[in-house]
Amino acid sequence: MKITLNDIEREAYRDSPVHRLDGRVKILTTLAIIIFAVSLPRMDEANFTKLAILEIYLILLMAVARLNPLYTLMRFLSILPFGVTIVLIQPFVRQPFIETFTVYPVELPLGITVTYEGITFGLILLAKYIVCITAIVLMSSTMKMNDMVSSARRLGMPAEFTLILSMMVRYLFVFWIILKRIRVAQKTRLFYLWNKDVPRRWILEQVAHTISSLFIRSYEQGERTYISMLCRGYSSANKIYVHKDKIKISDILFSILTIGTMIMAFAA
Repeated sequence: MKITLNDIEREAYRDSPVHRLDGRVKILTTLAIIIFAVSLPRMDEANFTKLAILEIYLILLMAVARLNPLYTLMRFLSILPFGVTIVLIQPFVRQPFIETFTVYPVELPLGITVTYEGITFGLILLAKYIVCITAIVLMSSTMKMNDMVSSARRLGMPAEFTLILSMMVRYLFVFWIILKRIRVAQKTRLFYLWNKDVPRRWILEQVAHTISSLFIRSYEQGERTYISMLCRGYSSANKIYVHKDKIKISDILFSILTIGTMIMAFAA
């Protein structure tokens, strides 16, 4: 089953108690969870219990938000490999903050050794990474992209960054449509990425042509958009309107619940 950018964004348009929370509260609580997970000791096996409590709490929030399990899992798995590659090398690396190492009786080529401390550090790193990814996926799945940008602006993000992000969000789907048109044109010409009957070098050349074509079209679209903005009176002095919302009681209760869960996890 293919999951498109529109399918992912559609999750943010659901209606649930988590979706109705203020965007500023969700951004701050996500940052608090990430900071809490990262700040735990590097070599303490009690971290597994603490992080498990936090992970269960985030999964319960996903259930309350009624997120599609398939889309959520796909988003999680798409980010997971970036950290897993770092985790996998930890059993073979002797970190300088560890004083003594217990070597496993396993013979590996080139004099490589596996240590118990390296495995423990790698598993703790993986647990922290999973909690951080879950928090980010939860936040991004329950917030519209425009709401995320406006909430960041209300939290004090510089106007220049807000403008860049708002333009990126606005035209991200346009570039996605352009990419889909290129892919349709390739399919009509019987181009298949995993075709074993043609040289791999030729396939790589076609992929490079696709990337360069998308880059050129994106550049041209950005130039046309900027000229249109100038014709409508845009300048660096313009400000982006951000609507003001008050923090509700539900937002305060959610913040208290999240902080209480982190305190409980820390005490575990």
